Amino acid sequence: MPSKNPLPPKENAFFKRILKCYEQKHYKSGLKFAKQILSNPKYAEHGETMAMKGLTLNCLGRKEEAYDFVRRGLRNDLTSHVCWHVYGLLQRSDRKYDEAIKCYRNALKWDKDNLQILRDLSLLQIQMRDLEGYRETRYQLLALRPGQRASWIGYAMAYHLLKDYDMCLKILEEFRKTQTPKPVYDYEHSELLLYQNMVMQEAGMNIEAMEHLNTFDKQIVDRLYVQETMAQLYNQLNQSDKAAKIFRDLINRNPENWAYYRGYERALHLEESPEERMQMYKSIMEEFPHSTMPKRLPLDFTTDDVFRELIDEYLKKSLRKGVPPSFVSIKSVYKDLWKVKTIEDLVLSYVENLKQTGKFDSKGDVEPATALLWAYYFLAQHYDYLNNMEKAFEYIDLGIEHTPLLIELYVLKAKIYKHAGDMDEAVRLMDEAQSLDTADRYINCKCAKYMLRANLIQEAADMCSKFTREGISAVENLNEMQCMWFQTECAFAYKRLGKWGDALKKCHEIDRHFTEIIEDQFDFHTYCMRKMTLRSYVGLLRLEDSLRGHPFYSRIAHLAIEIYLHLHDHPLTDTDHENDVNSENLSPSELKKLKRKQRKAQKKAEIEREKLKAEQEKRDQNKNKAADGELDGPKEEELIPDKLARADDPLEHAIHFLKPLQMLIPQCIETHVKAYKIYSRKGKLLLMLQSIKRGVLANRSDPRFHICLIHFLQYVKDQGELSEPAKTVINLEMKNIYQEKTALQLNEEFLASNSDSLEHRAAGARMMYKLDKSRQEEAMSLATSLDSNLKGVTIKNCIEVLEALCRGDLGKCEQEALEYQTRCHKIFPHATAFIIPAQASTNCSGTDSPTEQILVNGSALKNES
Repeated sequence: MPSKNPLPPKENAFFKRILKCYEQKHYKSGLKFAKQILSNPKYAEHGETMAMKGLTLNCLGRKEEAYDFVRRGLRNDLTSHVCWHVYGLLQRSDRKYDEAIKCYRNALKWDKDNLQILRDLSLLQIQMRDLEGYRETRYQLLALRPGQRASWIGYAMAYHLLKDYDMCLKILEEFRKTQTPKPVYDYEHSELLLYQNMVMQEAGMNIEAMEHLNTFDKQIVDRLYVQETMAQLYNQLNQSDKAAKIFRDLINRNPENWAYYRGYERALHLEESPEERMQMYKSIMEEFPHSTMPKRLPLDFTTDDVFRELIDEYLKKSLRKGVPPSFVSIKSVYKDLWKVKTIEDLVLSYVENLKQTGKFDSKGDVEPATALLWAYYFLAQHYDYLNNMEKAFEYIDLGIEHTPLLIELYVLKAKIYKHAGDMDEAVRLMDEAQSLDTADRYINCKCAKYMLRANLIQEAADMCSKFTREGISAVENLNEMQCMWFQTECAFAYKRLGKWGDALKKCHEIDRHFTEIIEDQFDFHTYCMRKMTLRSYVGLLRLEDSLRGHPFYSRIAHLAIEIYLHLHDHPLTDTDHENDVNSENLSPSELKKLKRKQRKAQKKAEIEREKLKAEQEKRDQNKNKAADGELDGPKEEELIPDKLARADDPLEHAIHFLKPLQMLIPQCIETHVKAYKIYSRKGKLLLMLQSIKRGVLANRSDPRFHICLIHFLQYVKDQGELSEPAKTVINLEMKNIYQEKTALQLNEEFLASNSDSLEHRAAGARMMYKLDKSRQEEAMSLATSLDSNLKGVTIKNCIEVLEALCRGDLGKCEQEALEYQTRCHKIFPHATAFIIPAQASTNCSGTDSPTEQILVNGSALKNES
């Protein structure tokens, strides 16, 4: 459309050059042409030129100037679609998508059929999941360009995402009819047909999907997908014979894919017939004698002598060949205690026979010398899994004595020490394993992870620096690479060290990674439509919709919430430092040493800051020297640990991390426990009730949630008379949840139904003491019991009980805490959390009380266990 404020030919030619320079990313040249137009007094306030100059400045990173020029240009020509479009592009670059959509809609008022604006609007609508608006925009594009493939596909996909499958299929079919006959190997047409079939399956049209595949079989390039889909459809349509034939062909094609075996079993109806099932696997073993999967899968359902024979053959082959993950591959059978005993007896007999004769048994041939080594390795893993640490150490030491330079042995020994609760020794062994092969990135990463678990953050960064980019700190490079496992472990380490700001910085960095991943989908909206990767595109959109339900995010979100709750309960004052130590109980000489240590640490931190500042300046200079390039997005605010730790409203920041969890993983009880803790501190009764309701649906018997249940009942009771209509809602819901039982009755029922669980007993004991202080002894006895028949007697759970004792959740009980720690030490002799410091055993003659010592030791191991 021509401009409402046209330029004469000379200036118009310059304006076209500006547009061309913008498209080709020659931004400085574009500014020169804009200057030539605006230097003419007649056109010094030409709106469209000023808008384009602003857009060009934005690409050069001069954001404030860019906004100034674009806004001035828009004020000078409010009826120009170019000015509104440019303003929308500017807002889009700052990720203000809602504002950009408004700008595009204003632009369309003055030029309703502008294809480029409509395309840009559709991209923002699908990015924001405004599916109704997306459908309308795609319809306009189809009406304007009915000959373009993307117009039809985009319009059909809008209906698909809205779950109007019939309309989607009608549009796709109409488009398919307009296509000329395709060559046999046309990948894009094949993808269109498979997308059409995918929509049919989602609509539940299995018969139509089957007929569609048969009709267009010769035009589909992805033959494996066709076979797999047809086999599944035949199974769903109860045409078992046809499904079985296809699954057998798939097994012939890839005998190591366990999903094919599961489908084959279902097609033959063998799930309830172990004998016939075994016969089927035997026939496949004869056909594929070297395949592992047909030998492994029967181990899950066979019993007695059949299982013994199969596992005997499986283990012998694995140990003979030296397969390190042989234990991991059969871990699922450890649910059956008889099978566990059978495996243990067999491997112990192998070890005995290999020592004496070099054979697995009297019938076999002489085995390689390494067979004994891998038998030791297997037994160490076996006993470690069964929590028999002494036996695990015995066999791993025999393995190291047999072959002192095998890396896997040191890695496993480090793992056993980690499970035993001695993280320092685990780090030492993992470092030794890493030193045996410094070029192995896997061992390097494992070593760094163990160091972080032991709170050795700088050492872990130095370890990772062997494989990061030179000229930049390892921590910063890992952040650029979105190495989230490293950042997660760093965050937990900082939390254990009480460095709340640093821990929160890592949490926010990971949160930004997820934001970037969501933003990165923008490029695929046009790419996938153009390349016809439609099934993958729909999968991408659905992945992005549930992205923050990923364990990487949920784990760090829970950690951030915990820290913000702690900072709300114990806010840092202006004079506080996160690592300040209480110096009241220190002697003058100890205080002097402490101050000297703090000065050294401060000096080291200043040197590190200067170094980072110099590196940043150098990178900025390199960026300025680089060729002009478009900015990816708005500049993020710098994350300063001290500022994060002193947030004005920690609970609001906690809610920022909580909301995605509530939306995406409502089945996780920890989400609702955290929500309750936040809203109880805010005094939001209805939101507390909402968290309780959701928690009841997720897992009412969870010990952490039980504490919330009792707390809410008491909280409402203490509120007295509630105002309407909240009172009506709360009373109605509480009748359904509590069934008019008292807190004491609920707690007694909870303890009675979970009497064999350490976690549940500890939670019940805490509530028992809270409700009735006179029952302290009974509560103490419940919480500190370590009977052999109790479930959940793990290092982590015992540390939590110990911390509860030290916090005073069961009243004043320092001596009982020490006694409990002693008993835990007998059960877990290697766990450093239960080693009683010398000061505690001499009536607190040291600097810390026994309680403080216990809390310090316990917090270091809780997450690793």
